[in-house]
Amino acid sequence: MRASVKNGLRLVGIFAVVAVCAAAWKTGAVGGLYWPSLVAHRAVWGQAVAAHPVAAPFVFVGVYAFAVAMSLPVGLWLSLLGGLLFGVVAGGVVTVVGASLGAGFLFLLARGLLCPFLEARFGGRIAKLRPGLERDGFSYLLALRLMPVFPFWLVNLAPALIGMRFWPYMAATVLGMVPTSFVLAAIGAGLSADLASGQPPSAAMLLRPEILLPLAGLAMLAVLPAVWRQFFRRGRRRGGVKDISSA
Repeated sequence: MRASVKNGLRLVGIFAVVAVCAAAWKTGAVGGLYWPSLVAHRAVWGQAVAAHPVAAPFVFVGVYAFAVAMSLPVGLWLSLLGGLLFGVVAGGVVTVVGASLGAGFLFLLARGLLCPFLEARFGGRIAKLRPGLERDGFSYLLALRLMPVFPFWLVNLAPALIGMRFWPYMAATVLGMVPTSFVLAAIGAGLSADLASGQPPSAAMLLRPEILLPLAGLAMLAVLPAVWRQFFRRGRRRGGVKDISSA
């Protein structure tokens, strides 16, 4: 009887998550969070932030957390919007907080109600990450956060399904998302003045220091996987450390 109740709750949870995601797509909420829509409504968002300076960061964090928890593909655009609306420092902070809360909620959701469904659906992909997460939990997840070798949603789900403890997961998640979040916030802040003046986005904007320097930082983060692979190839020759790219 207890097992049937638990299975029933799992089904309800799965249907609820699917229904929420479907509603987000059907109502156009997801499309509204893509960059063209965000740029088009930038003035409206800016006025809302100016009118509600205390509430606005909390609303942004809630929207970001919801998007991550539902694995909606809008994280990049929300990170840019955070910098656009709140500046580099505050934008980076609200992005890290929102993404971390969403990742934590997804972790608990995956470990609880959605575990059997997710294991059946994504078990093959998660198996690639299992050896490293079981062996080096925190440090391996931190590397995955710093280097986008695998999709963000997969990195959120895998630790929950292989039994990683919650607090090490959250610590690695927060630390790992800080660099990229602040770089993207800096890019968004750099675009703010041009968009506020009504100038459409162009390649020339990318040459300005306030945008070019953060882009250079993002490029450095992007080449980290190659540096990582080279480092661990040397490690394998010296003592046999497993390469993350082969996981």
